[in-house]
Amino acid sequence: MPSSIERELEINDLPQEDTVRLAQEGNAAAFEQLYRRYSGRVFTLCLRIVKNDSEAEDLTQEAFLQLFRKIHTFRGEARFSTWLHRLTINTALMRLRKKRHPEVSLDATLETGDEDSRPALEPGGPDLRLSGVVDHINLSRAIDQLPEGYKEMFILHDVEGYEHNEIAEILGCSIGNSKSQLYKARLRLRELLQEELRSRARENRQVAPAPPASEQQDLECVKA
Repeated sequence: MPSSIERELEINDLPQEDTVRLAQEGNAAAFEQLYRRYSGRVFTLCLRIVKNDSEAEDLTQEAFLQLFRKIHTFRGEARFSTWLHRLTINTALMRLRKKRHPEVSLDATLETGDEDSRPALEPGGPDLRLSGVVDHINLSRAIDQLPEGYKEMFILHDVEGYEHNEIAEILGCSIGNSKSQLYKARLRLRELLQEELRSRARENRQVAPAPPASEQQDLECVKA
């Protein structure tokens, strides 16, 4: 029977796909190999986001804990490194959101030059520009409904304040793609919040109390 050292050497020689498969099956040596292979780049990515060595180390450990819990969900539809990259970003963003709840005015998130691109308001519909700062509970709920790519972009830029060049480095995309994704995220977020306001308005109309009987009689007299 091969020793643990020999088994580890065998794991080191395996292609990545086989190492991932063994880790999914609970092989500790395979998981250790993935940690050794990717912990450096995971730490670097966390450091770009949180700008603090100690917190980045903590987040690296949290990311690999999430990897241990979720590696069975990896289906090979993307490269493993890309999948781990996404998992790491989500872990870091969750940490940031726990530290700071977003309270953002949608007008403040629209950059100069976006005015002509705002969606037209429905006649009689709610105007978010008149609502000032949207309460953070509804905003957080709407952010959670965004597609993952939009959510990452919105949180990194409009909540955490990263510049597009920094986001491009963190997410491994172009600056143009960062701007495009952010614009689409803002549009979708505005739509979600308008839907929420319309839903509230409908609920308020449904629960509105009926007028007192005396007022109802007066109305009937007027109609007569």
